[in-house]
Amino acid sequence: MKRVIPIVAIVTALVGLTQTAHAQTASLKSELLKDWTELKPVMMAIAAAMPEDKFTYKSTPAQRDYGQQIMHVAAGNMMYLRFFGGKAVAPAFNANAKSKAEILQALAASFDFGEALIREQSDESMLQTVQTNQFLGRSSKARVIYFLIGHTWDIYGQMAVYLRLNGIVPPRSERP
Repeated sequence: MKRVIPIVAIVTALVGLTQTAHAQTASLKSELLKDWTELKPVMMAIAAAMPEDKFTYKSTPAQRDYGQQIMHVAAGNMMYLRFFGGKAVAPAFNANAKSKAEILQALAASFDFGEALIREQSDESMLQTVQTNQFLGRSSKARVIYFLIGHTWDIYGQMAVYLRLNGIVPPRSERP
């Protein structure tokens, strides 16, 4: 009986390790696609949360207004995604959009373009480098996507402050 317990413990541990190792296998492309596609509804919700008459609100005179913050994300997405050189056609949108509807359309289009480009990739092609600009330089396609995700979350944080300064709770902070 004393020998059975350690053997059962070892077998259980080995089965657990095998399942853990199997569960940790992931695809770079699928991880990037998951993070990218999950970010779109978050950004669409926070963008839509501000009433249209407040889209020109600035937290300080030196800052971008709310609508400009959203367009900054859309334009940044488009600028960096074009470096991929994929088959997906870049959407046309008004870079100087002022109406809430046009601004939200531009944001959605930029995320849809990114999703299409990521879907064209493989794990291997996501590791290929592309020349971007002087800010990011030569980078893997994966790094470009994660840069855009980080940039978007930075702007999201600023947008959350704009909403709160206008008495609006950001959608992801709402409680039932």
